[in-house]
Amino acid sequence: MTVELSYCVVNTDGRELLVRCLDAIAAEQLGLPFATEVLVLDNASSDGSAGAARGHGAVTELIALTRRRGKGENDSELLQRSEGRYCLLLNEDSELLPGATAALRAALEDRPDAAAAGAALLRPDGRRQASAWRFPTPVTAFVGALFLHRRYTVQSRGDAVREIDWAQSAALLVRREAAEEIGWFDPAFFVYSDEVDFCKRLRDAGWRTLYVPGAEAIHHEQLSTGAVPERRIVEMSRNRDLYMRKHHTAPAAWTVRLLTAFTYGVRAVIALALPRHDARRYWRHVTATLRPAGGEGLREAASEHNRGRRL
Repeated sequence: MTVELSYCVVNTDGRELLVRCLDAIAAEQLGLPFATEVLVLDNASSDGSAGAARGHGAVTELIALTRRRGKGENDSELLQRSEGRYCLLLNEDSELLPGATAALRAALEDRPDAAAAGAALLRPDGRRQASAWRFPTPVTAFVGALFLHRRYTVQSRGDAVREIDWAQSAALLVRREAAEEIGWFDPAFFVYSDEVDFCKRLRDAGWRTLYVPGAEAIHHEQLSTGAVPERRIVEMSRNRDLYMRKHHTAPAAWTVRLLTAFTYGVRAVIALALPRHDARRYWRHVTATLRPAGGEGLREAASEHNRGRRL
């Protein structure tokens, strides 16, 4: 039977969450009237993740890397290896809720001009989190500096399928032919802004991206709450600037730097008076935003990990 949809999961040292992700996929598969496959790419984990995936009944293929790579490069490999018309990109910390797969596929079936559809992401306590936004520009940065971003920049709201600029790749269904048409993900984005660039290039090629609130997934946000926050801040700032320089002018990129740094600076000052808020972390966002080429990010952390494996 021809594979209609490929589940594509990238995992980095998230064994327990990976098993939950795969259990949710297995539950989804039971109610689908079409053939699926499950591809897991383990990003050189050291916590037994590869063995857990290998022993899971839902997994069709395991790609166990011996060297750690970036998210964009890993998602591209999964897309290229997949056999489905549609590919559901998932992080290991994404747990699909019942009916999510069918709702995402139905949205793309109804819109032949749409190449990607993002699910509504929920926090573990059930609260909905922002998962779709307008493309970054000096205007959106200015809106953020006025602290009006929730109203004017966040697009993941409402109960109906709607067209958006970009959606988070924690649970993103992609039309494979469209991904191939634009050359997959750009590996220059190690992590963060990779899906923004992907959706922007889809838009430039004439495709559209959708937000599908009827498809839900619990997002445990391992990437944002895990270890080495310093390096995550550096990587986020670096790739935000890379996106701006790739798709906009140098003055526009500088404008976004300044406005974003101002926004984090205000938050740092406010955090001084609030309990359980880390002013130093907000200030590190300021310095990383103003000097995106400085510091060490997740790319350097991966290089260190890979060197350690050779020793």
